[in-house]
Order: sequence, then structure tokens, then C-alpha cells
Amino acid sequence: MAGMSPPPEPLPPVPEQAPLPALARWLLLVFAALCLAMGVIGIVVPGLPSTVFILMAGWAAARSSPRLYRWLWFHPLFGSMLRNWANGGRVSRHAKWSATFLMALCALVLWVVHIPRWASISAVVSMACVLVWLWLRPEPQR
Repeated sequence: MAGMSPPPEPLPPVPEQAPLPALARWLLLVFAALCLAMGVIGIVVPGLPSTVFILMAGWAAARSSPRLYRWLWFHPLFGSMLRNWANGGRVSRHAKWSATFLMALCALVLWVVHIPRWASISAVVSMACVLVWLWLRPEPQR
């Protein structure tokens, strides 16, 4: 029938990981929980990178808790970040622009507040390097 869109593609399966010793799994699970908490906080706090923390949470959860990793993998907000990264280190254009805007805002704050000039220059140069790397990452297919 005309005007009907094709059905959405199914989500890719969750990648499998080799099991680790119990102590390592527990430590990685704690790390995953902390990173997930920081990633959620980063959604609302300017300057705190949520994507990086979600990727670290996914990495740790994949090695410690298949259940948590499956939840992250299929999550409506976090899942696309993990799937894009697993598919060749891809970063969405929206994430790139969000990071650019927030880093520019942080750079502006660093120039305005009274901190040693070397510290603000170091931070701005670091952010610029990260942005160059980020914008060179491939983008997911539409």
C-alpha cells in the first residue's frame, strides 16, 4: 500500500562476553553502577559528559552483569550510544553538536571565572583535542 513505511529494523543482539572471576565481576559491577549514575547526572549537568560514562558503564556491565548490559543495550536513551559505538565507534551528529556546545560553554566559563590562566588554557586545549577526535568519528547510518 502506498504511504506505508517499512517496518523498523530489529535491534542487533547483545554481544557475548567471556565470564570473569567473581571478585572481578563485582568490582566491574560497582564501576558500571557508578558510571551509569554519573552518566545520568551528566544528562542534566552541563559539562559532565554523559556519553563517555554510559560507554564505560556498558563496557563494565558487559563483563560483569549480562542483565544490566542487556537493559542498557535496549534502553531507549542509552542503547543507541552503545550500539553505535559497538558498530565501529560511531557517534551521532546530535551527540557531536551537544558535546561541542557544552564544551564551548565550559570554555567560556573558564575564561570568565578567576582561575590561573594556564589552567583555563590547558582545559580549553584538552577540550579542543577531544572535539577534533569526536568530529573525526564516523556517524551511524540513518
